[in-house]
Amino acid sequence: MKAFRLARPALWLALVAVVTASGWTGWKLRESARLARESEPFQAQPVNAVASLLIVGDSTAVGTGASSATRSIGGLIGIGNPQLRVVNRAANGARYEDFARQLQAGTERFDFVLVLGGGNDVIRGTSAEQLLPQARRVAELARERGTNVVLMPPGNVGNAPLFLPPVGWWMSRRAQELHAAVRLAALATGATYVNLYQPPEQDPFARQPGLYHAADGLHPSDAGYRLWLQELDRQAHFGERLASIVPSQS
Repeated sequence: MKAFRLARPALWLALVAVVTASGWTGWKLRESARLARESEPFQAQPVNAVASLLIVGDSTAVGTGASSATRSIGGLIGIGNPQLRVVNRAANGARYEDFARQLQAGTERFDFVLVLGGGNDVIRGTSAEQLLPQARRVAELARERGTNVVLMPPGNVGNAPLFLPPVGWWMSRRAQELHAAVRLAALATGATYVNLYQPPEQDPFARQPGLYHAADGLHPSDAGYRLWLQELDRQAHFGERLASIVPSQS
């Protein structure tokens, strides 16, 4: 009985922590839903197009969290390359199994295919055993659709302010599983893999969450998408590859 009385304060503290975290997460998820409703994918159909880009993926490929479609990854690429046709089939809430259907929505080939996403697989519990064949299938379909294929999973989801410990630690582990599956798929198909995963002490999203995260504490902000584009250019030389066929403008 004495031991129980001593344990009660700890139990109450744990209960308060759970309730507080649940309220925080619920509020942030409602904010995330609002951002998703307000987002729309950037697309461009210039009459003088000299190259084409297909984007598939989830809300990060749509650009949820950005202040406008032009501030998303697709928007930043399209605005910087006015003679690039951009087709965006991404959808909020999509997972890798949905990316495959997005790629199968047409038979047209593109100069570039960007597969951007995977966060929903992390958050909603797609197992590593499921992810491995799904990522491989997406990479294979992307190779059928595009000459240049880039696979770009999101960063360390566990570093998002939305997820408090210990949930954040589990999300980081799940994010590592996602990146491992996508990296293997890229190696098997000749696609380019862009690694955005970083531990908290090195991740700008963890070090400056107010700058790089949107109001929901999950999606990137304008600055976050710019940072991702920098990594896309640095690791995949995406800008250079585009510039070789598409006249760019500042």
